[in-house]
Amino acid sequence: MLILLTNDDGIHAPGLRALETELRTIADVCVVAPATEQSGVGHSITFLRPLVAHEVYDGQRLRGWAVEGSPADCVKLGVFEFCDRRPDLVVSGINGGLNAGINVLYSGTVAAAIEGAFFGLNSIAVSLEFEERAAFDRAAILARRVIEQILAQKGPQPRLYNVNIPTVALKRSSEVRVVPMGVHPYEEEFEKRVDPRGRDYYWMNGKLKNLPNEPLTDVTALAHGYITLTPLDYDLTRRDEMQQMEPWKFDASW
Repeated sequence: MLILLTNDDGIHAPGLRALETELRTIADVCVVAPATEQSGVGHSITFLRPLVAHEVYDGQRLRGWAVEGSPADCVKLGVFEFCDRRPDLVVSGINGGLNAGINVLYSGTVAAAIEGAFFGLNSIAVSLEFEERAAFDRAAILARRVIEQILAQKGPQPRLYNVNIPTVALKRSSEVRVVPMGVHPYEEEFEKRVDPRGRDYYWMNGKLKNLPNEPLTDVTALAHGYITLTPLDYDLTRRDEMQQMEPWKFDASW
C-alpha cells in the first residue's frame, strides 16, 4: 500500500513527522507537504504563478517534497509527479488543532483530503486538539490504529473521512463516535486596534456557540472526550431542493 501524506502546518510540523513514522510501519509513504504553514487556506489552489517544489532530506534519506503552495496543490503534485505509483490512500495531518464543525470548510487539512477524494482515492484528514506541547507521537499511534480500522471495515468504494482526536483521548481510553459535522456558526467579533502609525487593524475572535440540547455532532462529541469520525462528501448539491424546484419556470430571453 502507498500512502500520500500531507498537511497544512508545513513539512517540518511535528504532527506530520509523527504520523509519517507511524504510517511507515504499515505502508510505503510519499510525503508531499507545504513548505510553510497554510492553516485556514481552505481548498485554494495555485494557478497564477509557478508551483515551486524542492526535495527535503532526513540525513541521507529523501524524506519528501516541500511545495510552495497549498495543501490541495500538494496532493495534485503528489498524485501526478512525486508518487512512484498511484497512491492507495491520502492522509492529511496530524493537524495542530481540531477541524470540527464549520472549521471543516476553512481547513487546509480537510481540503487536502477532499482533493484526494476528487481523484477517487480513499482520503482521511486527522486533527488533534491544540495544546502547546501536544503529544503528537502518542496521537499518531492512535491515528494509525483508527486509520487501519477504517480501512478494514469500509466498503470497496473510495470514501472521505474526517478524524478528530481530543487531548483527553491521549491520557485515557476513549471511544470513536461516528457523528455528523456540526453546522452552527461562530459567535464572531473583531477587536479593533491602532498600529504605531495610526492605522486601524482588526483581530478576529470567535468561538462556537454552545447550544443547549444540541444533538451529538463532532463538536459536542469532542467536548465529551470522544474521538470523532465523520464521513464527508464534496458534493454540495441540495438534491431535496432540486426536486422542489422542478416546477419553477424562468424566462431568460432577450
